Amino acid sequence: MNVIVTESYEASAAWVADQICALIAAKPDAKLGLATGGTPVPVYRALIEACKEGRADFSAVRTVNLDEYWGLQPDNDQSYRYFMDTNLFDHINIKKENTYVASGLGDPQANCRALDAAVLEGGAPDLQLLGIGANGHIAFNEANPDRLIAPSHLEDLTPSTIQANSRFFDRPEDVPTKAITMGMAGIMAAKSVVLLATGASKVEAIRGLVMEDAVTTSNPSTLLKLHPNATVVIDRALADAVGYQG
Repeated sequence: MNVIVTESYEASAAWVADQICALIAAKPDAKLGLATGGTPVPVYRALIEACKEGRADFSAVRTVNLDEYWGLQPDNDQSYRYFMDTNLFDHINIKKENTYVASGLGDPQANCRALDAAVLEGGAPDLQLLGIGANGHIAFNEANPDRLIAPSHLEDLTPSTIQANSRFFDRPEDVPTKAITMGMAGIMAAKSVVLLATGASKVEAIRGLVMEDAVTTSNPSTLLKLHPNATVVIDRALADAVGYQG
């Protein structure tokens, strides 16, 4: 596993965006696995600028997203389909039919099967972008004392995740308590994985990922130690907080 340390969160986001642009330049029909939440927003802003400036062409790019809240309509302003459209897809030259965000409505088992199919259709993602939760969750694969789930599934969100997500909602009772999520098998299938992290709330999870040898379900991100091409991108403040000197 590679660890990249930059001088700032903005520099980390720029580094990730540059990697995506280089991938698209080398493979115009690249398949990207994409994440939501606050962490990737500056990456998406950088990609929008790259597209506007002619440094990135998304016209043949395909995407698949990690997850979607259960119970939200796709046009709900807190759904992840809405998030992706407003933070990236509406501002670049990508074909919407080449983007996939799981449905959070209807039959959850069918939606999970459809997400698994989308992950592998035409080949696994060339690059999977990840954030990380305070408890080490990646996508919505929550920390668990004894198990993680391989295929896509409907996950019960932990109280800490619900609390972390509540900042995006007007009322605590509006925060979804379940989500459709790509499972660990889908994440690990990607040809390369880039995990971006910043902030004091991520210290313990990142310490377990980059400083400790254990692979444990209590910190799902640690399974990335087993991936042949995984990169963790953190800023100097976070690296110092976890004791990483590389």
